[in-house]
Amino acid sequence: MFQESTAEAWAARFGTPAPEGLPDLGRLLNHRSVRDFTSEPVPVAMIEGLVGAALSAATSSHLHAYSLVSVQDPARRREINQFCGDQRQVAHAPWFFAVCADLNRLVSHAPDPAMPDAVDTVEMYTVACVDAALAAERMVVAAESLGLGTCYIGALRNHPHEVRRILNLPDHVFGVFGLCIGWPSEENFPRIKPRLNPEQIWFREQYPAQLDVQEFDARMTEEYARDGRDEGVPWSARMARRASLRGLNGREKLQEFLQAVGLNRR
Repeated sequence: MFQESTAEAWAARFGTPAPEGLPDLGRLLNHRSVRDFTSEPVPVAMIEGLVGAALSAATSSHLHAYSLVSVQDPARRREINQFCGDQRQVAHAPWFFAVCADLNRLVSHAPDPAMPDAVDTVEMYTVACVDAALAAERMVVAAESLGLGTCYIGALRNHPHEVRRILNLPDHVFGVFGLCIGWPSEENFPRIKPRLNPEQIWFREQYPAQLDVQEFDARMTEEYARDGRDEGVPWSARMARRASLRGLNGREKLQEFLQAVGLNRR
């Protein structure tokens, strides 16, 4: 599990030799989404440590504009999975968290409820989503340092009204994504998935006039073939399809939900 050296992980991730002098980055380059978990439980004390790591992430203006809701009750887990696309990792992961953008705390504890009158703005919604993502990623990095596997679940956004009901989320709270945590199964341990070469992401001084993803299209074509998913469609075309309305799986209607719970109105 996570046994590649930093140099090996770099080559697998980016398709090029590691830069000379690259420092040992531990498991940071070894990340992969784990969808098959063993039945071995993850101790509560370990999860408490991961939550502590999450809470140690940066938070904008010290707002703590997020919450974590763990879902362990079997019946509730089955129901939440019903609205997350019925995914095996959600069903079988020892721990499942709903990671929420949360501005309710600011409203409910304000000396004057009318004081935080900007919670419905795009800015505050963005702040809450960024806070939630930073905390979750810190949690993931900590989990992987212990040999645990993780998988983000964007499908938590497919049915926001049902997620709100199941988790009893108040106004000004939105389930941004789910997070599965558990011990990876050795039988179906995934490979490191390719990423765009750093030169296509890290721009020096200014954004380039043109982007070039041909090299990544070629690498991903090989990856699709290894997985038996070669449709003759390159990565760039697949991502354009994913960004179409039909690829959003109902999430194109999120604005209506967000406005109904007092978020992202202006």
